[in-house]
Amino acid sequence: MNGNKNNKKRGGGHQIVKWVLGILLLVILVTVFLGYRFFDSAMKPLHPNSNQQVQIDIPIGTAPRQVGSILQEKKVVKNGSVFNYYAKKQNLANFQAGYYVLSPSMTLKQIADKLQKGGSATPIEVNGPKLLIREGENIDQIAKSMSKTNDRFTGKQFLSLMNNQAFIKQLAAKYPDLLGSAMKAQNVRYRLEGYLFPAVYPINKNSSLKDLVTQMVAKEDAVLKPYYSKLKEKNLTVQQALSVASLVEMEGSKTSDRPKIAGVFLNRISKGDTLGSDVSTRYAVRKSATQALTESDLQSDSPYNTRVNTGYMPGPVDSPGESSIMAVINANREYMFFFAVTKKVDNKYNVGDVLYFKDINSFNAAVAKYNPEGK
Repeated sequence: MNGNKNNKKRGGGHQIVKWVLGILLLVILVTVFLGYRFFDSAMKPLHPNSNQQVQIDIPIGTAPRQVGSILQEKKVVKNGSVFNYYAKKQNLANFQAGYYVLSPSMTLKQIADKLQKGGSATPIEVNGPKLLIREGENIDQIAKSMSKTNDRFTGKQFLSLMNNQAFIKQLAAKYPDLLGSAMKAQNVRYRLEGYLFPAVYPINKNSSLKDLVTQMVAKEDAVLKPYYSKLKEKNLTVQQALSVASLVEMEGSKTSDRPKIAGVFLNRISKGDTLGSDVSTRYAVRKSATQALTESDLQSDSPYNTRVNTGYMPGPVDSPGESSIMAVINANREYMFFFAVTKKVDNKYNVGDVLYFKDINSFNAAVAKYNPEGK
């Protein structure tokens, strides 16, 4: 009888242990699930549909781990620690000091990218006027936007500053890696063409036009800084790289096409051939993309006209974005010719597709078929 009682006690003890282990396992699973849900939520925009803009100040000397706390305190991200984890995992540690305008609708990647490119040296008017520089815009086009977007600076004042050699020399002294080769270039229309990075720039009431332009150049320097050594390895000056990138920006609408287009241009320069880009010819004769080029335009003696001149242009013809700059650095040097399809004659290619060729005969045959107007 006593043995049976002991067995019952042991059986009851086993049941209790099972219940306790089951409850512990459930608690662990629930904790892990809730933790995952929280982490996954914190990785997403805090308020995806928010139009709110928040000014953030990252002081000089701020440690990378403190950035997340600042963002959480300003209610731009859900959790600062999760942002810091994301930044560490992506090896993003070189956040720049300055003032930024961020939004809770931004992803962690968008916030991190912006913090890496540098902010304003002065506080920003969150709801004040802003200047948008689009990829592929040139200085004359930026001047027109300047007059339309604010009542502080005019396009005429902007163009005057673009020709202020004393100011440009000050910038070159401040950013020698960026502007060193530009200062040596000959026959350029604007020495800062291509060096005003495409982005949105707030126009603050306490900032001068020089401050605004300096911010544009500073952003260009911040974007290019990781690539200076790679350009040297490829025996390219910044002026040469941006010149080719400015053509790539307007010739390649798809990111996947740009390294091939860059490679064609670099190959043709190496061979001593003309580039034959309408982008450069339009810049040479001051015509927009919607204006037809005449035979006289194509024969222009401007140093920017790559229809008649070989080698690099004097300088960039617009403001290329980072993907076009990267395309030059990582150029695919396989081809010598390219053109965009303008006539669909079969189901092989669509209008707008870019075709690439290694020899002139196959290029000419394809042009006759898919681009009767000629490239």
